[in-house]
Amino acid sequence: MLLVDQTNDLSPDAKPRLPRGVRLTHNEAQGGWVLLAPERVFKADAIAHEILKRCTGEATFGGIIDDLAKAFPGAPRDRIAADAAALIRGLVDKQLMEI
Repeated sequence: MLLVDQTNDLSPDAKPRLPRGVRLTHNEAQGGWVLLAPERVFKADAIAHEILKRCTGEATFGGIIDDLAKAFPGAPRDRIAADAAALIRGLVDKQLMEI
């Protein structure tokens, strides 16, 4: 299965998920949502949280984008897709996301 196309965007069929040992949680001490990994903590802003909470390993990237487009009707779908793909690719590079 092709997970990344020639333009370096995620395939609509990719199913991003947090790997074992990484979790998204609300942390009052950090002031919001954080991505917890062994010996690492990454603060997630509101937009990152909206993307990350949909990365369950069950939803496809295309489905996640469709859902985000419904949740944020004023945002251009192509911008949503580009931003979500950039976030997911960055997390994959840091081994905080699997596709």
